[in-house]
Amino acid sequence: MATQSTTAPVDVRMFNAAAALLVLAFVGLVLATGARWLAAKSVFDLRSVRIEGDMTRNNAATLRANALPRLSGNFLTLDLQRTRAAFEAVPWVRHASVRRIWPMKISVTLEEHKPAAYWETKVEGAESGMDRQLVNSFGEVFQANLGDVEDEDLPLLSGPMGSSKSMLRMYQLLVDALHPLDEGIERLDLSGRGSWRATLDKGEVIEIGRGEEAEVLARVSRFVSTISQVVAGSGSAPLVSADLRHPDGYAVRLQGIKTNSGKTRK
Repeated sequence: MATQSTTAPVDVRMFNAAAALLVLAFVGLVLATGARWLAAKSVFDLRSVRIEGDMTRNNAATLRANALPRLSGNFLTLDLQRTRAAFEAVPWVRHASVRRIWPMKISVTLEEHKPAAYWETKVEGAESGMDRQLVNSFGEVFQANLGDVEDEDLPLLSGPMGSSKSMLRMYQLLVDALHPLDEGIERLDLSGRGSWRATLDKGEVIEIGRGEEAEVLARVSRFVSTISQVVAGSGSAPLVSADLRHPDGYAVRLQGIKTNSGKTRK
């Protein structure tokens, strides 16, 4: 006897599928509600915040006082990106990394700015016309209380906005180039047209001029290798200023004497 297979009507199959979807949606809603309820329980409240890394300019107490009021949530719901941003908003903090540690703790590792120089740039519309900040060892400009570094012998870099990194590099190169003179650089200026000027520790002003890095350093090296002879030949009068923007030499002004060693400026 043949067996005849029967197939459920289309409307019955659709009803069964819809019912299954409703059940799944209900289960998902229950699970989500349960998860939110569980996450909100005080059992998941943060128990401690461990702070490690650079804390030369800050201490753990001041860091917590500045950053923790900006945080919300518990161990499960805390937004790690916002937590990182809260710590990086604290003065002197350059970078923060945050991670959860079971049970109910977070660990924050800090990197502080290492000040390398003062930074000064023209600010349009400002009454003083200048805004003084700090440059870190990466050439990045950052805000901090300048009184924190008043006892540190930092040079001043002054140039167009966005030039701090290249200026710090040039400063470091020029310090090495001027080392035979036993002179440091108190201030380095870069004009909007790309011309360099260095003010040395004793107040001498060196107009270096424009050019590629190698050209600028070659000009300074020529000056360093010959200036002692020029000064000795002029009765060892103290150097007041020098202009290195000549193609075949440089001009210097000694105290009470003016000496030219070159032709046309660049």
